[in-house]
Amino acid sequence: MSKPVYGKNALQSRNVEKIPSPVWAMVVAFILFLLWTPFQVGLFNGQMVDFEKPLYVSALLSALMMLVWVGLYYKKFKLEQQSDLVVAAALLLPITYALSLFVAVSHYMAMNMLFIQSMYAAVFIITFYLLKQKQLNVVIQNALLAIAYFIVGFGLLNWLGGAKVAGALVGWFSNTVSNGKYLDAVMTDSNGLRLTSIFQYANTYAAFLMAFLFVAVFALIRSRKWYGTLTHGFILVPIIVSILLTLSRGGLVLLPVVFILLLLFLKPAQQILWILHLGIAGIASVIIASPVTNLGTELNTKFSSSAALKGWGYLLGASLLVAGLSWVVQRFVAPWLNEKLGNWGSRKLTGLWIPLGSVALIGMVAFLLVGTSARSILPANMETRLENINFNQHSVLERFTFYKDALKVVKDYPILGAGGGGWASLYEQYQNNPYTSRQVHNFFLQYLIEVGILGFIVFMSFILYIFYKYIRSYIKRDKNDFDNGFFYLIIALSILVHSLLDFNMSYAFMGILVFLGLAGMAAVMDSKPLKRNWNQNGIRMGYLAVLTVGTAFLLFLSISYLGSSSAAAKAKNLLGVSQSYEEIKEPLVKALKNRPSHPESAAYLSSIDQQVFSQTQDEQYLNESYNTLVRALKDEPYNKNLLTQLVSYYDLKSQNDLSYAIYRDNADKFNWDIEWYEALISRSYSLGHEAYAQKNEAKEKEYFTTGLNAYTHVEAGVEHLKTLPPEQLQGRPFAITPTMALNAGKMQLMSGQGEAAAKTLKLGLSEDYTDLNNREIARWYLAALKSGGGQDQAVYDLLIAAEPLEAKQIDEIVNQKY
Repeated sequence: MSKPVYGKNALQSRNVEKIPSPVWAMVVAFILFLLWTPFQVGLFNGQMVDFEKPLYVSALLSALMMLVWVGLYYKKFKLEQQSDLVVAAALLLPITYALSLFVAVSHYMAMNMLFIQSMYAAVFIITFYLLKQKQLNVVIQNALLAIAYFIVGFGLLNWLGGAKVAGALVGWFSNTVSNGKYLDAVMTDSNGLRLTSIFQYANTYAAFLMAFLFVAVFALIRSRKWYGTLTHGFILVPIIVSILLTLSRGGLVLLPVVFILLLLFLKPAQQILWILHLGIAGIASVIIASPVTNLGTELNTKFSSSAALKGWGYLLGASLLVAGLSWVVQRFVAPWLNEKLGNWGSRKLTGLWIPLGSVALIGMVAFLLVGTSARSILPANMETRLENINFNQHSVLERFTFYKDALKVVKDYPILGAGGGGWASLYEQYQNNPYTSRQVHNFFLQYLIEVGILGFIVFMSFILYIFYKYIRSYIKRDKNDFDNGFFYLIIALSILVHSLLDFNMSYAFMGILVFLGLAGMAAVMDSKPLKRNWNQNGIRMGYLAVLTVGTAFLLFLSISYLGSSSAAAKAKNLLGVSQSYEEIKEPLVKALKNRPSHPESAAYLSSIDQQVFSQTQDEQYLNESYNTLVRALKDEPYNKNLLTQLVSYYDLKSQNDLSYAIYRDNADKFNWDIEWYEALISRSYSLGHEAYAQKNEAKEKEYFTTGLNAYTHVEAGVEHLKTLPPEQLQGRPFAITPTMALNAGKMQLMSGQGEAAAKTLKLGLSEDYTDLNNREIARWYLAALKSGGGQDQAVYDLLIAAEPLEAKQIDEIVNQKY
């Protein structure tokens, strides 16, 4: 009988690798990074000062971790296996974004996306090596679960009246807490209250919840400790209730899709356990959904301690019940299933029967909830959302429109794309109707727009190769050896599938989760030795050198941008409280020193310069405004705010022809902006009338032609909108305005198109003849009719009743020789 082994030899006998302290420090730093990022509005890739600072901080932190990784792992880094080449290939993702900078339509947004992609690459490379060590893998998994469960609890705390408590929990490190509350953890839209937790966007929160619902079920079934089973079982109800409270149709539609896909990876016994646990938790969640919804709605209007306690009572009671039932299932049912179905699970194709049966079951449940009155068991707002799930629903039609318009952009920017933020900059030029959406609502299409076919091939090859090699190894080997990889596959697959219908990946935290998931899969994927000898010192050290230099460059750049962003945020705050030009200008100049094309800072500085010029008439302020705008527009030619600021500059200089030229030359960038076209038509008439007075027929014709072409564009747009499906929302207002009708009608009449002028002017008429603008339209309308021998007696009588002198003015217009 051998003696028991203790101490150091015991570790060696169990093949447990000792983790060096610096590596543990890196793991702790990475976990803190994961905890910090979601509470910065999920690091949303917004194009505003409010969102950019946390983005640069995250880029800075990831660059520091990357440099530490190089120091810790440069000896372990090898290029011997296929998985090693995947790590090397991760660097290609930010490189494709760097290439797109050369053709980017917005340098500002393209640089932001370069930072984000570099952060993703850093996360992938770092975690790939950390997750290869099982001990660290388990720690990171537990940390992810703890963070996810905290986010779920944080959301429900806000829903059930505890917004102040929730704000106090994260206010010390989050920049999104105002007046003691986390901003929009519960949002309101046309559907009523929707739970968003940390994301401020319900659909992305639904994608997050979907991923961690399945992760929680997986962790529950895998757990060997009673407290683990109870913990993961307890969280199922809060997650499912939270999904329902998001009112996300996309989440409800794609959840069963991802569920079926995940079942295909499991043995029959595990498949049944997944269905049992989700079924039990789902039934309990539906039972308490109505009272929790109603109480949350009440508590977000007016707090009541009794209502809050009642809401928590429902939630905690159902969660405890499900946790207990989960333990019973794992304690008694799971062993029996594994014994009975163990041999069946080893046969080919047996894993398909339950997923196929689940498709039928899900179809039946969907029919009951969507097509029958059974949905009345749900709260009224959820019932309405389910009732509207169909292909003719406005959000579905709008998404199809986004996708068609996105392909138009791809056609014009095929190879390298339009750079990061390409869609946000270009969509108004390509849109089919005047919607407002700075996101395509499809991650893959948006990625294609930003980096073109070249970058898209690189990205898709990267992720598909990892999925292929992981699935191949999962099928070939004992599935129990790949549980850690399956944990990460659930996260990556769930978020990517949901991103087919939404912009989840515009939240950098969601992107971090996806690349962490890909790294977890790559760490255990089927990896064969490379046929060629890539592990030469020159190649290996060359790669590390490129990685180090690139990371150091982005590190210093992020520090510079962080300073610029802080200065811009300071100036933005001062604009609301300070009257001192010098006090406001100082941080703006600082912000523009390192980023001269920063859009918001350039717009702020040019605006206050123009205001000071208006007060002092000192040309130096106007010159500074002009130089600031011209420099910014060099990198931001599609920025409407900067363009309108340039128009203001020319107006202050009384250079009306140059103001007009801005509207004319950029009209195709904003095809559905009715204000832009109204201004273009008004300025075309004004300048054309001046040319008429100066008897400059060539200029008169040029201006009138531009104005009438713009009016024809608007007419065509109005007619096009009539062809939209009745269920599809038009978007922003787009119709012929009274001002537009007046100026277009004047140009038509002065161009000898009396009949067309009368038709146009009539469109601008209203019944209020006390309104001077309406009287002017009526005057020109009646003059246009009279010039062709016609009359509208009803309008004439109303006009003369309001102002008798209008009769004389009508005759003056008719007698004018145009």
